[in-house]
Amino acid sequence: MMLCRLILAVAATFAVASASCAQPLVSAPVGKIQGEMDGTARVFRGIPYAVPPVGPLRWRAPEPMPRWKGVRNADNFGPACYQPMAPAGVYTNAPAVMSEDCLYLNIWAPQDAKKAPVLVWIHGGALTGGFSHESLYNGAKMAARGVILVSINYRLGVLGFLAHPELSAESPLKTSGNYGLLDQIEALRWVQRNIAAFGGDPSNVTIAGESAGGLSVMYLMAAPAARGLFAKAIAESAYMISMPALKERANGTPSAEETGMTVMTKLHAHSIADLRALNGAAMTVLASAVGYAPWMTVDGQIIPHQLADTFDRGEQAPVPLLAGFNSGEIRSLRVLAPPAPATAADYEKAIRAKYADLADEFLRLYPSADYAESILKTTRDGLYGWTAERLARKQTGLGQPAYLYLFDHGYPDEEAANLHGFHGSELPYVFGTLDRTIPLWPKIPAMQVESDLSDAMLDYWTSFARTGQPTAKNAPAWPAYGTTAAYMDIADSPHPAQHLMPGMYALNEQVVCRRRAGGDQPWGWNVGLASPPLPPATAHCQ
Repeated sequence: MMLCRLILAVAATFAVASASCAQPLVSAPVGKIQGEMDGTARVFRGIPYAVPPVGPLRWRAPEPMPRWKGVRNADNFGPACYQPMAPAGVYTNAPAVMSEDCLYLNIWAPQDAKKAPVLVWIHGGALTGGFSHESLYNGAKMAARGVILVSINYRLGVLGFLAHPELSAESPLKTSGNYGLLDQIEALRWVQRNIAAFGGDPSNVTIAGESAGGLSVMYLMAAPAARGLFAKAIAESAYMISMPALKERANGTPSAEETGMTVMTKLHAHSIADLRALNGAAMTVLASAVGYAPWMTVDGQIIPHQLADTFDRGEQAPVPLLAGFNSGEIRSLRVLAPPAPATAADYEKAIRAKYADLADEFLRLYPSADYAESILKTTRDGLYGWTAERLARKQTGLGQPAYLYLFDHGYPDEEAANLHGFHGSELPYVFGTLDRTIPLWPKIPAMQVESDLSDAMLDYWTSFARTGQPTAKNAPAWPAYGTTAAYMDIADSPHPAQHLMPGMYALNEQVVCRRRAGGDQPWGWNVGLASPPLPPATAHCQ
């Protein structure tokens, strides 16, 4: 071991050291970092990318990590950000260690990387949970295909998204909230400054995420401060729902600052100083218990407009895009779907009362004959289906290539649990981690059809990160959405198709357009039986 350390010390003068001791050493602008080998990939775990946001730095924009002295040992993942314990379910996998000092990232890099494409992964979890080193996100298979994977933590829950008048007053921008998004932007800046030392190309960075990670991708596309920090985007199961405004009630939602004041009262605090004095772990749990749900905030600065407005204006990042959703999204998220009525007649009566002149089209797409399934599909499409196709359409309108997919794959244990194509079920295939799924995840069988599908998806995702065009060995060409509304139907194998779920996008676009025009209704999962009576059509919404 002493000899190994001596070799590493000598090699530290080079950007990428010899891996002869299975302990690769990198000399980056931030400092020297020693990692480990995982097969043919160099792995660097738990690299801090910002100063810990604790004490007086709680609810402040992240500060860049200064250069450290000596060699930082990157052989252990950093702690996850504080989060409440999730209820038992398919996604339950509590992190071993949590802390307010949690702004860390991890890197999987090919051993001989030179100007390699970089994919920055943003985890999901409703902005409330999740962490960068979830077993599903292991990057060794991506590195084997020549792509550097960077996975990041960002502040969650009340610590990541609380807005409050006191916080706005002390901010240089006079805004508050969005701290978790600012963390993501700081991580991207860290990548720009340091990834070349790992063999990465800072001009070829793809941001990618699923669920709340996909939501984050859209906000990064909309955030002026993130412009130029990435060249491509991947949004899996993203949702373009309405978000609170900083100071005004809008779209039927209290302002973010009003919500922050309510949370402060419920936590029996009288000032931000009081809240900063509270234990971060306890406050995270208590805020969740009193009903605080984190959202990003439309503040006119970090997030200038509602996402729907930004993409309508064509003000989002003009980058190639890959986006899609899963056929059974709501099968594992039934809390998002309203309860079923007693009879099909009750279902149809309720829909006609809520959707008025759009009821016939709604019932054509989501019929009463099997209203239990229709309820699941309604929420799926209102959240994820409409969003995915809207992203493809809007990027195409900017003259950028956009690639749309539907993940409709199932396997025996998943089918037995009535979870065909459930939310997030594409992730093991994208990362090639079929054998690393979390405890209650339906077990993926060791069958050729599963490994072949994973190989194809790994190829598509990594080639998109490399060139902006998804291609795969032994799999069909993936056409851009373009003028033919093309998409990839990913079932037991990928098959190109056209016109995804005809009528789905048009109906949901009309619903959201009316709500935006009315200004007093949110949009998202309040569709179908959960919908308030829709505003009438306007000249703008035809």
